[in-house]
Amino acid sequence: MNVDDLLQRALRQEHLSIEEGVFLFQNAATPDLSYVGNALRQKHVPGNTVTWIIDRNSNTTNVCIANCKFCNFYRRPGHDEAYITSIEEYKQKIEETFAFGGEQLLLQGGHHPDLGLKFYADLFRELKQLYPNLKLHALGPPEIAHIAKLEKASHTEVLAELKGAGLDSLPGAGAEILNDRVRRLISKGKCGGQEWLDIMAAAHQLDITTSATMMFGHIETDEERMEHFVRLREVQDKKPAHAKGFLAFIPWPFQDEETILKKIKRARNTCTGDEYVRMIAMSRIMLPNVVNIQASWLTVGKPVAQVCLHSGANDFGSIMIEENVVSAAGAAFRFTADGIQEAIRDAGFVPQLRNQQYGFRDLPKDIKQQSLDRKTMIVD
Repeated sequence: MNVDDLLQRALRQEHLSIEEGVFLFQNAATPDLSYVGNALRQKHVPGNTVTWIIDRNSNTTNVCIANCKFCNFYRRPGHDEAYITSIEEYKQKIEETFAFGGEQLLLQGGHHPDLGLKFYADLFRELKQLYPNLKLHALGPPEIAHIAKLEKASHTEVLAELKGAGLDSLPGAGAEILNDRVRRLISKGKCGGQEWLDIMAAAHQLDITTSATMMFGHIETDEERMEHFVRLREVQDKKPAHAKGFLAFIPWPFQDEETILKKIKRARNTCTGDEYVRMIAMSRIMLPNVVNIQASWLTVGKPVAQVCLHSGANDFGSIMIEENVVSAAGAAFRFTADGIQEAIRDAGFVPQLRNQQYGFRDLPKDIKQQSLDRKTMIVD
């Protein structure tokens, strides 16, 4: 194999194999990967615009029986700190989100043993009745798998009921690394990699837009990272022509603060800024059939995320009015609406507010800037 040949094939948007991806990642210089990543970005999303979104990442419950070793957020059933969010709490959160200029709730939770399909369908219907303009970017494949298991139903049956109740799009949560060696060690209680992919394929058949993620930098190998890309790419290749499929891909490094994975498996977040930039570029190279690549400023901070905008990323994600899961493991960065736009401009791009379908939105006038609690840090 030859680095230059592989880069030229990548520029032609050819599908590189796992072995070719590993070779490129291990041998290509960062400027060369970034150049190709940026060139591919321009093919998918021409111009100088970088998108961002105002939404809120709220949680239905913190009760979970998946026992993921990287999660500090969950509580076991019966724990003193266990909760299920009430309608009154949702109303407060949603009205705050609207005041901040947002229109979407990224709604996720744990594998609660007592919350089945009726609970979520009723919740979605009630939220949509109260707020018809609210967009629900909700749950994720592991939660769909958990609900299907509780109900003894198919993935398609669960997704169809939730879509009918108001589900607008399905996040790519719980992908971690789509290799079962890794999943058995870090998240044994979640669905396997193939089931995760099957659920996304079922969502695409129902014309439910999805995203995909990767949490890397723990116990996985470079080969398993590239396998993750290839398996996502294969599902995207098979989506129906009418479906958007995976509309975006978001990679982020494992956050290790006080996690069981760090204590027991001795896993450490050793991902440098350079490695993250390289992974953004590899995302473009290995996923030529995914339009949008998002830089995770929440986990890597503003300066690294800004470099990613020159290496393949075209989206800066959300200002994160609320986020509890990743922050519980050490991610400490935050943006206001003004701050995220300034960061994009400082990197040499034009900020553009978007919705979950990557349609452009006008920035609401006189939007409120969110106040941040003492555990977060404003990036400015």
